[in-house]
Amino acid sequence: MVWDFGNVIVRWSPATLYKKIFPDPLEREAFLARVCPLDWHAATDRGRTFTENCAERIARYPEHAEAITAWRTRWWEMFSGPIPETEAAIEAAHAAGVPQFGLSNISHETLAGTMALSPAFGRLQAVVASGLEGVMKPEPAIYQLACERFGLAPEEMMFVDDSAANVAGARALGFHVHHFTDPAALGPALRAHGLF
Repeated sequence: MVWDFGNVIVRWSPATLYKKIFPDPLEREAFLARVCPLDWHAATDRGRTFTENCAERIARYPEHAEAITAWRTRWWEMFSGPIPETEAAIEAAHAAGVPQFGLSNISHETLAGTMALSPAFGRLQAVVASGLEGVMKPEPAIYQLACERFGLAPEEMMFVDDSAANVAGARALGFHVHHFTDPAALGPALRAHGLF
């Protein structure tokens, strides 16, 4: 088993924080679409520091300096807890003796803190984190690195991710995949593959 982190093991959404900063939904959506979109945040997943990334954005949108800074200083308010169905699946796979690993687009600055959010992360034998490697899903190189790091061929692994693009990238290289869209569907899908 190879697990993504955000919105697979733990729930993460910038809106969880920015609802507090921009109570008006239209104002909030405009900010997240224009000032702090996910493609801007991706630079931190590739290894850039939050300080560097936010400074660049503040220079571009000085009128939003406080809200942009919150992306760094209030980062943990974007999380709303672990996903129980995934935690249960990880425990079931562990009980069945299935080796488990992590493969996440995640900043090197937030990796340890994220892994402290659920005991399920303790079941992972090794992790490939984009912010440490300078390469991201769905780029083939990060899946190939995971194969080398985990000592397994793609066809020996089931990869679970909430991103359709990341799932497609893994499938193209020969991984078994599960596109995580409904927590209730996870257990039945893994049981159907004989994982527990």
